[in-house]
Amino acid sequence: MTQTAVALATDARSAIAEALNQSVAETAVATMLAQNFHWNVTGMAFGPLHDLFQKIYEDHFVAQDDLAERIKALDAHAEGTLAGMIKRSKIKEHDGKASDKEMIKVMQEAQETLAATLAGAGAIAAEHGDTLTEDLCIARGQEHEKFAWFLRSHLA
Repeated sequence: MTQTAVALATDARSAIAEALNQSVAETAVATMLAQNFHWNVTGMAFGPLHDLFQKIYEDHFVAQDDLAERIKALDAHAEGTLAGMIKRSKIKEHDGKASDKEMIKVMQEAQETLAATLAGAGAIAAEHGDTLTEDLCIARGQEHEKFAWFLRSHLA
C-alpha cells in the first residue's frame, strides 16, 4: 500500500530519512570531488573530462537539494554541515593531485557507491510503502549508474 510522507509511521519516516541523509552526504562529497577534478584535470583528455566533471557536479548539486527536500517532507532533519557529511560518507575526499585516469577511477567508484546507497535507500522506502521516496532513489541511482558507465568508457 502506497503511503504519503505524513501517513508513514514515525519509525518508518526516521529510517527513510536516515537512508536519505546518507545519500545526501555521499552526494555532497561526490559533488566536491567532481568539482575538484574539474578544476585540476590535465592531459590529453582535458576537454572532455573537464566537461564531464562539470556535468557531474552540476547534476549532484541539484540532487542534494531534491534529496534534502524529501527528508524535510518526511518531517525529519536534513544534515547540513560539511563536517557531518564528510564523516558520514563512504565516499572520501581527494586532494585532486592525480592523473586523469586516477580521477576517472575515483569518480567512477564514487558513482557506483552512490548508486548502491540509493538502491538501499529505495529498498527501505519500498519496505515502508513510500513509493515517492523509492521513485526518487531509483531515478537518482540510474543517473549515478549512467555517470559510472561514462567514466568506465574513458578507461576502456
